[in-house]
Amino acid sequence: MHATLPTGRTRVLVVGAGQAGLAVAYHLGRLGLRTADPASSAGTVGLHEVVVVDRAPGPGGAWQFRWEALRLGAAHRVHDLPGMGAMGLHFADADPERPARDVVAEYYGRYEAHHGIHVDRPVEVVRVADGGRDGGADAGGGNRGGGDGGGGDGGGADDGGADDGGDRGGGDQVGGDQVGGDRGWAGDLVATLRAADGASGELRTAVLVNASGTWGTPFVPWYPGRDRFAGRQLDTTGYRSAEEFRGQDVVVVGGGTSAIGFVLELDGVAASVTWCTRRPVDWRDESTLGVESAVAAVAEQDAAARAGSVLPSIVHGTAVPVSPRIRSGLDRGVLVPRPVPERIEPDGVRLADGSFHHADAIIWATGFRPDVRHLGPLGLRTPAGGIEVAEGEAIRDPRVFLAGYGPQASTLGADRAGRSIARRVLARLERRAS
Repeated sequence: MHATLPTGRTRVLVVGAGQAGLAVAYHLGRLGLRTADPASSAGTVGLHEVVVVDRAPGPGGAWQFRWEALRLGAAHRVHDLPGMGAMGLHFADADPERPARDVVAEYYGRYEAHHGIHVDRPVEVVRVADGGRDGGADAGGGNRGGGDGGGGDGGGADDGGADDGGDRGGGDQVGGDQVGGDRGWAGDLVATLRAADGASGELRTAVLVNASGTWGTPFVPWYPGRDRFAGRQLDTTGYRSAEEFRGQDVVVVGGGTSAIGFVLELDGVAASVTWCTRRPVDWRDESTLGVESAVAAVAEQDAAARAGSVLPSIVHGTAVPVSPRIRSGLDRGVLVPRPVPERIEPDGVRLADGSFHHADAIIWATGFRPDVRHLGPLGLRTPAGGIEVAEGEAIRDPRVFLAGYGPQASTLGADRAGRSIARRVLARLERRAS
């Protein structure tokens, strides 16, 4: 697909059109900040307020890349986007036997069209830097075209956040902490964009909303001997079908729903499946699983984000709901977790309990990390390895907002988180213009 890169200036650049990015774009639109339309704008960014880019080839965020066998009914519940109900569209009403990637891609595409959220794709944001103070108070003028980058999937967990609008006085108040005011932040940010054909360009923006998700940065832990394994190794993003492993001995590492799904799909197809988890799995009956564990996990994520620490694993803080499919796997003795590898040998894994398991392939379903490498030039990372974020706002640079980061990583609260960030973005723009 050919994409004409958006160039020139915009007031807001949203990086990623997954659940988090679309929720923010929707609420920005309700506040009067509309997205640029590559088909009707005749290339002029100055006519519009917001540019949304995504690196994926089509709608659907990271869901479009998930494996075909993952049915909507077996996936983590996919929550509706804000304003989807007004379209008469609900994921709960969709056929649970359809591939999740197809349903989400279709619904997100219809959502973008209905709400006039124009996404430039496929375009990747490869670098964001400080453009200095010559950007002026109002980002206008310049030329643009079509394109998209980011590919973020995620959305917001209930951020518990105050909806922050209007002028916030001598500095941007976030959760009671002043995060910078105007000292040095009056200039634009400059995003370097790259299209699928390799063409590159720059877009200046007053505010950046990063919703790039995690799909582009899978986490694979290091174990001694991993580099000497003679078989195939892949992470969650590389999994396509159980048929690829027919007749093979497979080791699946990870304690989340993706790992569980792989084990269930491989059962009866692979010659053997060894499932390894770092800690015992907290199984909970779906009918009794309340919000307590989810709230605790969100609180843990929020504390880490505010401290600028590396975000903890979502699996660590949440229970696994026992669906009928999982119950069947438990009853059949398929879902029996073993300890993680102590070391990896050329033809298999040696577990912490001393047992050896032959392996033709190892699937690392060990989670993801926030895809924020393009923000490196801004110096947002703390010595602790994370980014200080409060209510979606970067403490170290109040021109930067992170949607779907930390406590917002759940899809449940995308509406509230998107609304909160949109209002904060508007307040930042108003303060910049004053």
